[in-house]
Amino acid sequence: MRSFEWTRFLAAAAFAALVSCGGEERPATPAEEAKPESLAGGELNLFAWSEYLPQAVIDEFTAETGIQVNYEQYGSNEEMLAKLTSGAVAYDLVQPSEYTVEAMVKEGMLLPLDKAQLPNLKNIGQEYYGRVHDPELTYSVPYMQGTVGIVANTEKIEEPVTSYAQVFTDAHKGRIVVLDDSREVVGWALASVGVDPNDITPENLEKAKPVLAKWLPLVKVYDSDSPKTALLNGDVDLGVVWSGEGAILINEGGGKFTYTLPSDGAHMFIDSLAIPKGAQNLPAAHKFIDYLLRPEVSVKISADFPYTNPNVEARKLLSEAERANAASYPPGDPKLTTFKDIGAAAADVDKLFTDMKAQSGS
Repeated sequence: MRSFEWTRFLAAAAFAALVSCGGEERPATPAEEAKPESLAGGELNLFAWSEYLPQAVIDEFTAETGIQVNYEQYGSNEEMLAKLTSGAVAYDLVQPSEYTVEAMVKEGMLLPLDKAQLPNLKNIGQEYYGRVHDPELTYSVPYMQGTVGIVANTEKIEEPVTSYAQVFTDAHKGRIVVLDDSREVVGWALASVGVDPNDITPENLEKAKPVLAKWLPLVKVYDSDSPKTALLNGDVDLGVVWSGEGAILINEGGGKFTYTLPSDGAHMFIDSLAIPKGAQNLPAAHKFIDYLLRPEVSVKISADFPYTNPNVEARKLLSEAERANAASYPPGDPKLTTFKDIGAAAADVDKLFTDMKAQSGS
């Protein structure tokens, strides 16, 4: 997670909220309906997570619609918010996680979706409604769900590793990759001492300090974009990573990698598609969302990025092996925590992580 001052975000949000999209479309002529549609210059500015959307899917969308997708990538929700509120680029579509959707809705940074333009929204499972960040999916459409868990190379790590405390031991020094994300890492530290990761107070952050002081000097690699790489290359033997990365390791690791949800508390996230205020091409944004909601398209995303797919019709198209992957679809009924918007305390979490990393020499 990149350093980000939440108070600066709130101030900048006012700027972003000043820009909005309006105007009415004229009806398409029969000639226009007969050829690929090109809307508002035929471009869609997409700002989304890195390594999360197959280029082939983008290319097929462009081939069908004539709309060129400009895909810019980021590595954390905070990086996305900072760029969005800078006003440097007018993005048509962003991909925030659940707690970021919650914050953006509170600050008036997202436009309500026109569900009449999203007939494929019916494919999203009912379990994604009623959640705190967007109960009626008024502003966001679930893209992928995932967890954060422990990956171990069993050829190098013989004993089971089922908790954060078992990952961060002196025996594993220099053998660990973790996400470069302050909300995640501080949340793990809090969970390890029995504190809810959403209960961010000065007192609880003090409890996290000695844990981080012990853990961070043991870490070899911080990587939120592709933590699987260090594991596949053999640079490290253990990792706390996104579930989609864990699923790829299971698929490509020749049976040597395991994925385990930490017993001291596992985080579940829901990444969504949303339209920010200032978007210049609302029709194209809706068209792209609805395209991704097609089961035959959504299953292609799962093939490349095997997270838990919220599209229940796409799940029916998955192979038995894909549905059996323990990282993509954890067995049983694990207790999972989702992050909530913590407001100005986000800056305190980020500062703690940044300071502790510096002290550890990372």
